[in-house]
Amino acid sequence: MRTTNPIASLLGSSPFKPMQAHMRIVNECVSEIPALFEALVNGDADGVAKQKAAIFEKEQEADNLENDLRAHFPKSLFMPVDRRDLLELLDMQDSIADTAQDIAGLMMERDMSVPDDMKDDLVAFVQRCVETCNQAASIIAELDELIETGFRGGEAGKVEEMVAKLSEIEDETDEMGMALARSLFSKEDEMKPVSVIFWYQMIQWIGDLADYSEKVGDRMRLLIAR
Repeated sequence: MRTTNPIASLLGSSPFKPMQAHMRIVNECVSEIPALFEALVNGDADGVAKQKAAIFEKEQEADNLENDLRAHFPKSLFMPVDRRDLLELLDMQDSIADTAQDIAGLMMERDMSVPDDMKDDLVAFVQRCVETCNQAASIIAELDELIETGFRGGEAGKVEEMVAKLSEIEDETDEMGMALARSLFSKEDEMKPVSVIFWYQMIQWIGDLADYSEKVGDRMRLLIAR
């Protein structure tokens, strides 16, 4: 009997197509974050609410696709890659969208006014962390070519270079995040303690976007190495 479930049909031909679709949605979700912070910096409460809604909608879309993928993922694969590795890769991808939702949720639940002398650095930090997700999405887009070449040859080399670039960007975000944290802590006497705590959490979550994106790249590097 032919299945009428589009995910099951897609997985029947290749498990990579829906995983790539999932990462595209994750990237779309994260790509809403810079506008979220621009609205925050500009004191645009309506803009913050609009971006929060867009992020939550994309995160839900990613969650729905992830659940369908897990429900219909083939028990065995006739491919040079382990099923468990692909499911772990899927989990890393979904963690990026989950973090984006956490960021937007906290911003709506609490007044997160930005100290004036942190605004430019914060916006730059957010943008660079989002760029790590963009890079991770570009890497996942190469899955088709990788499977065709058996995770070997020139295509594997190309992806390894992309992963190395991703790691470089993530290293930059680490430095930017630590600099922002130092700037935040220098204002402890000027800010309410609870505000310092929530802003530190926010900085950590923004950095997590880059960390999880790097883990996506690391998982791809592992697939090639095997």
